[in-house]
Amino acid sequence: MRCMLCERLSFSHICPSCQTTFLTPILHKRKILGSIEVLSFFPYHEIEPLLLTKHTDIGYYIYTILAQRAFSTFAAQWTYEGDIASIGIDDHSSGGYSHTAILNRALKSSRITPHYGKLRAANTYKYAGKSVEERLMNPRGFTYLPFDHKEVILVDDIVTTGTTLSEAAEILHAEGKKVLFCLTLTDAENR
Repeated sequence: MRCMLCERLSFSHICPSCQTTFLTPILHKRKILGSIEVLSFFPYHEIEPLLLTKHTDIGYYIYTILAQRAFSTFAAQWTYEGDIASIGIDDHSSGGYSHTAILNRALKSSRITPHYGKLRAANTYKYAGKSVEERLMNPRGFTYLPFDHKEVILVDDIVTTGTTLSEAAEILHAEGKKVLFCLTLTDAENR
């Protein structure tokens, strides 16, 4: 096959050279709900074409590469005293796989335990390209399924306005969980 970025022959959808050159994570931070940090790994404009593969046949492979480059590297380097859970936002499968489950799985480490199916949206309203007002008028309506860990990392692919992550964090707080921070591939505010 050919690398999606340089079109050279490659055993991967993005060759190792392009992964090193174009997919080196650089942390960007913002806060939601006043105090919860959202850490994003890539500037939006740099990976937008890759994000658009999400609902295509090769999206699984592209998201796996992005997850390895960002989330696995983060998990291997991050230190913490306790054991915590990572929860993918609305990680149900659509189109054959869940992009947030791929990102969440990449966080597995000696301290981080990925959980699946614990926070699912009841509302399937599409947020892409919608204003903050429209997003607020159409909350996700998350359904929470219990899990044992008290401390949590929330995982999503893109943070735009922060309403989805904020709603998820509020649900978890109501259930007695502490959201340490959120991880996303990119922050659309960082275009």
